Amino acid sequence: MSSELIINSTQNGCRIALLKNKSLVEFHNEEDGNKFNVGDIYLGTVRKVVQGLNAAFIDIGYEKDAFLHYLDLGPKFSSLQAFSKQALNKKNASSKLENFKIRPDIDKHGKITDILSKNQLIPVQVVKEPISTKGPRLSCELSIAGRYLVLVPFANGVNVSKKISSGEERKRLLRLVSSIKPENFGVIIRTVAESKDVKELDADLRNLIEIWKDGVKKLKIAKPREKVIGEMNKASAILRDVLNESFDNVYVDDKEIYEEVRSYIKTIAPDKEKIVKTFNGKRKIFEHFGIEKQIKSAFGQSVSLRGGGYLIIEHTEALHVIDVNSGNKSNKEEGQEATALSVNIEAAKEIARQLRLRDMGGIIVVDFIDMKRAENKRVIYKTIKEEMASDRSKFTVLPLSKFGLMQITRQRVRPEMNITTREVCPTCNGTGKISASILVSDQIERNVDYLLQKQNEKGVTVVLHPFIYAYFTKGLISKRVSWYTRYFKWVKLIQDSSMGITEFKFFNKLGEEIEVEGT
Repeated sequence: MSSELIINSTQNGCRIALLKNKSLVEFHNEEDGNKFNVGDIYLGTVRKVVQGLNAAFIDIGYEKDAFLHYLDLGPKFSSLQAFSKQALNKKNASSKLENFKIRPDIDKHGKITDILSKNQLIPVQVVKEPISTKGPRLSCELSIAGRYLVLVPFANGVNVSKKISSGEERKRLLRLVSSIKPENFGVIIRTVAESKDVKELDADLRNLIEIWKDGVKKLKIAKPREKVIGEMNKASAILRDVLNESFDNVYVDDKEIYEEVRSYIKTIAPDKEKIVKTFNGKRKIFEHFGIEKQIKSAFGQSVSLRGGGYLIIEHTEALHVIDVNSGNKSNKEEGQEATALSVNIEAAKEIARQLRLRDMGGIIVVDFIDMKRAENKRVIYKTIKEEMASDRSKFTVLPLSKFGLMQITRQRVRPEMNITTREVCPTCNGTGKISASILVSDQIERNVDYLLQKQNEKGVTVVLHPFIYAYFTKGLISKRVSWYTRYFKWVKLIQDSSMGITEFKFFNKLGEEIEVEGT
């Protein structure tokens, strides 16, 4: 299975698409100045301690105070609190914890009012980004994620990912990491560490310790609400988590992002450095790879299946509901049961992709087409579990109920990705009435005539909808060719499916947009 990461630089940040066999499986829209990402560590101020919730509200700079439950303080909170006090008081708080005295664990059944008080300063880590009307969710169990390992200060244990099933490999990794980890630091060994040698694990561990050292330096001079340790950008975070041997290419259309991504891959996987490539195509990068079309088709309320069926996806405050329909599925199978099984298998694969693509979380209820045979229901259950195996979020899937319903819970740490797939008509602005949209071709021709003949422009480029592009370019003697014979100047036409059918833009040879009639 081939994997490609496509990164499109935008005015406010970048758009990131992860493709598996040319099919879109993850989409992220990262904006500059994005705060409160999962993994960020802040110096927070306790604003309110609520005894009834056994929780506190912490100010980390978001418009709404972040939420910290007692259970999220972690057993090592006393050690974190003592260390942060030393650092903030400019005392000798070394980032090396060999000489730091680890305090006893806090009582897991204790009260938050006995530990936190108003205006107290504490380091906190974002574990769930602001979603809907809720502020960020916080934890005091600090951790720093790397390529192969996760570093946990004030702990001493070494744990191995449950996805590494080989007993011998688990013992080998435990032995290796235990021999290189510093005192008073715990380590979690990630799934991708399987079969890696001590050199790669040690390099990753050293990098994490450097990040911790920099964080301690910042903590000593930090002001309330200030970020102490920041998670890396989204593109690098995706590469850290999913980069493997099946990765073929990373295409970037911005030089600065290209250098950043290439530098990161050189650090974590030097042999993969050559897969990072700059994109210099004439069309937009998302257009070239067919991503724009996939985005529009994948994020609607109705999602088509390859065999003719379709999904209806509805969102409520409490849960998500997905209805599976057979649609115009041709009845080639032997009977209704076989048709239902065929459509349901396709639907299970697409649902697993949709959950990851939209980053849907919480409770998801799927209404599959009714099947009578128990073995067919088991096939659907097995299919969706296999398809979701590569999902990086934690999830639980329950077998189909007697009503044909499947319940899925999926961890949600970021707001769900929603893309507008219904567009307001650019001509009528949603009123339902338009004035002869076919006249757009006349408007373009008048503008071409004015720019080439009256203003003597050279190197004119027109960006327009694919339908209008075809109108001007198809045929033995196309409209564009006739322009050349009339003005002796070639007009460059670029099709862009993200534009409305009546939209178009003119650019000069320097790439600057020209204001013309109808734009």
